[in-house]
Amino acid sequence: MARFALVALVSLIALGACAGPSDESGAQRLVDRSTLTVESIMSSSSGPSVASTLKSARAVMVCPQVFKAGFILGGSGGGCVMVARAGAGAWSDPAFYTIGSGSFGLQAGLEDSSVMMMIMNDRALDAVINSHFKIGADASIAIATLGAGIGGATTAAMHADIVTFATNRGLYAGVSLDGAVLSADTDSDAAYYGRQVTTRQIVVEMQANNAGSNPLRAVLARYGD
Repeated sequence: MARFALVALVSLIALGACAGPSDESGAQRLVDRSTLTVESIMSSSSGPSVASTLKSARAVMVCPQVFKAGFILGGSGGGCVMVARAGAGAWSDPAFYTIGSGSFGLQAGLEDSSVMMMIMNDRALDAVINSHFKIGADASIAIATLGAGIGGATTAAMHADIVTFATNRGLYAGVSLDGAVLSADTDSDAAYYGRQVTTRQIVVEMQANNAGSNPLRAVLARYGD
């Protein structure tokens, strides 16, 4: 009976983590947490290596809190924001995304991770914008995964289209994003900007603005320019 209670508990946690912000205040909280996540990662021991990769990135996806929970049944999810760099170097306002996956196997634990995904070129950015992007499923998109405390990040990322960096706390041994799906959260985009707007209009054409994202854009400019 206790086992079934645990299954229900972790399933509810995973489902709750997959839900994105539903209104402007929820979206703003996600943006604020993303800003703090960038600050935290950049101030860690691996910050200089991550910053070196960020300086060459076309865009960055920040997921401040990705939960992975499981006992026999497992799942993971969370909210993310993506910003892209304009030709002149300025960062766009954020577009909202969810990240989620499911699994079945012998597993137990609860993990809470913060993730930054550096999108290094237009090909990878288009793949994320144009579809529900499944990490690791597109053989034409090379992905490098970096862990906390590693050195030589720029070497590992040299030929990658997407570079992921994650810090984690919890019972799982490591962070794996393979199989996770990134999906545009258009409801949160509309709530945050007060109108219907596409991801491409936000991060490529830069046709949407909310002053609440200025601290996020500023911290990315500080470390990524």
